[in-house]
Amino acid sequence: MMSDFQRSLSVRLSRRGERSSHPSNNKVREEEEGGLFSASRIHSEYAIKTIWKAGFVRLLLVGGILWMLLILLALLFHVWSCQSSLSFFSAICNKEGRLYVVLDSIGFVPKPQHRCPIPVAYDPDKVLLPSSITPDSIVTNLTYITEDDQPSSNSHFPLFGGNITWSQRQQSFLLKPDMKVHCGFMPGGGAEMSSLDKQYVKKCKFVVATGIFDAYDQPHQPSNISERSKNLFCFLMVVDEVSLDFLRSNTTVRQDAHGGQWVGIWRLILLKTPPYDEPRRNGKVPKILTHRLFPQARYSIWIDAKMELILDPLLILERYLWRGKHTFAIAQHKHHRNIYEEADACKRRKRYARPLVDLQMKIYRYEGLEPWSIKKSTVSDVPEGAVIIREHTAMNNLFSCLWFNEVHLLTPRDQLSFGYVVDRLKGAFKVFMFQNCEYNSLFELHPHIREHSSKIEWVKSLKELKGKGESLKESRGGFGLWTPYPGDLDSVELPKVVRTSKAG
Repeated sequence: MMSDFQRSLSVRLSRRGERSSHPSNNKVREEEEGGLFSASRIHSEYAIKTIWKAGFVRLLLVGGILWMLLILLALLFHVWSCQSSLSFFSAICNKEGRLYVVLDSIGFVPKPQHRCPIPVAYDPDKVLLPSSITPDSIVTNLTYITEDDQPSSNSHFPLFGGNITWSQRQQSFLLKPDMKVHCGFMPGGGAEMSSLDKQYVKKCKFVVATGIFDAYDQPHQPSNISERSKNLFCFLMVVDEVSLDFLRSNTTVRQDAHGGQWVGIWRLILLKTPPYDEPRRNGKVPKILTHRLFPQARYSIWIDAKMELILDPLLILERYLWRGKHTFAIAQHKHHRNIYEEADACKRRKRYARPLVDLQMKIYRYEGLEPWSIKKSTVSDVPEGAVIIREHTAMNNLFSCLWFNEVHLLTPRDQLSFGYVVDRLKGAFKVFMFQNCEYNSLFELHPHIREHSSKIEWVKSLKELKGKGESLKESRGGFGLWTPYPGDLDSVELPKVVRTSKAG
């Protein structure tokens, strides 16, 4: 009995001894292995941290790749929606947005079709006309210079565009509420309208205008015109006497009870005494100075005579002006955004004397005109000027005057001066430049009756314009090219042009 008790007691004591010996054994073991900073522990923790870091880096890379793929997918969807023929997706696209312009400039956007659908309203009879004109906030009162301080020393008769000095030109770009500028139609300068025609155009609030000069084109009748537009719009064709004689000989010209002359839907407006020697420069008068020829008009659509309008003009105004609250719309050039690139193409196409085109570009470069880039506020500096859609606000009328003054002073290539004037107005003038494929869907293009060419277009150097070559100079326009410029143009180096198209 005692022996059993002793045995159980000894067992308990031995167990207590084992328990009490464990901490010391662990401590001894830790001390033997180096403690908390043992090599094995540090190695295992380093391995875990390395795995975590590698995993985190991989996670970042995978996340970045997925994010980039999502962005690329969104960009591709945006480009696809802009090219889609489905109305739902095409309505999502904003071709005037900054994103689309950037994608187009870096080559992500496929080359546009020659023609593309225009998202116009379905029925012209349901188009609501604006109840009021767009208010002017910058220029509120615009008047025109009708008498020069001093006559031109380069001409023996009054100049249609006036004797604009370089100082007056500079002042005309300084905007203020009351502006007074040259804007053509100087007394005795030509382009007079008959009293009958002046009386007729007084009633014209909505105008579709075109023009034929030097019998260069034949008239084309618009199609798909609603009865509402026929009653609302005046369809006016401006002609010179040479073209009027041609029309009388080759088409049917009817006369109404008041003596007005018509070719189909077009009411002929005769400009007596052409203001310039160069027919192309004459054509810029009704094209750019529409507001001066038809001062009562609130809205106008200009279309070159080589074109047959195939869309109702009321739908054109709704699409390009009223829907987006624009007041001036013009198409982008199909090939060029850069004015210097367009100038190079003009020289290759022999559109005007090469050294005079270069001189105009040197003036623009000296005055700070940079080549177009995506940093600019406009989607392009070069328009397709054959169609111009505008509301006749004071700012738009001022822009047209300044644009015409460049055509009057320098070369008649209006595509070169358009972007320059926009640039000089520093964002005060707003223009909606729509896609070129829509522009091509507004009309059917017809060839000219004949190829127009003047001798000055073939001039390759200024030497050809001296001596006997003096007769090649225009006697009524382009005097800014021969008037000493108040700056060192010899030091100007024109930007290098990379020819991005075969146009030219």
